[in-house]
Amino acid sequence: MRVRAKKHLGQHFLKDEQIAKEIADSLTEKNYQNVLEIGPGMGVLTKYLLQKSYTTHVIEIDTESVEYLQNTYLNLAPRIHSKDFLKIDLKELFQETSIAIIGNFPYNISTQIVFKTLENRAQIPEFSGMFQKEVAERIAEKEGSKKYGILSVLAQAFYEVEYLFTVPPTVFDPPPKVDSGVIRMLRKENYELPVDEKLFYRVVKTAFNQRRKMLRSSLKSMNLSDKLREDAIFAKRPEQLSVAAFVELTSLIAQDAS
Repeated sequence: MRVRAKKHLGQHFLKDEQIAKEIADSLTEKNYQNVLEIGPGMGVLTKYLLQKSYTTHVIEIDTESVEYLQNTYLNLAPRIHSKDFLKIDLKELFQETSIAIIGNFPYNISTQIVFKTLENRAQIPEFSGMFQKEVAERIAEKEGSKKYGILSVLAQAFYEVEYLFTVPPTVFDPPPKVDSGVIRMLRKENYELPVDEKLFYRVVKTAFNQRRKMLRSSLKSMNLSDKLREDAIFAKRPEQLSVAAFVELTSLIAQDAS
């Protein structure tokens, strides 16, 4: 039996064993006993995860893939979750235990997977996976670059992000039109912000929505005082600000409003 890749699910099955092994090996195996693979498809990566000391779970929305995995990896069967990762409550599956996330992520939901990971960061000390190269680069990018944006700042506020390697289209079935990239995110020791998280998200998103403008212009909708807008930081564009500078900016805005 073979599983047919479904376009509407953004599926591109990895067929290169060496790359699957390298992705599995990218996890450090520290601070967790459970690993959740998202979108295992035909289990090319799963096979290498099952060789590790941790307990592997997989979550798969495609019922054809679920049936294939159940028949192929009999020991894994009780830990195959036929569900949508974006809709599940991780605590229902894992209670309070820590888990690492890994996968060759479906392109059409990959950024949503990152946002869900950030929301659940208290439970996810590590995250490793494959994205479209452009998305992987965005997540790992530092300030001062056109690729640096909302995803970069929010991911790096809570995780140390590292771009590991690039993967060509030829190792997938069907081959995508672009290169892919693998990144690893290790949760920071202190993964709480010293400012209000909702305000921080709002500041970052509002600033990058008009990324070519200076902050005093792009953040106009936040009703800042004239005195605050004279601060030197407001003469910068968002891509010039590090994560720490965005935290400082959020703090200034919070004080201004109080």
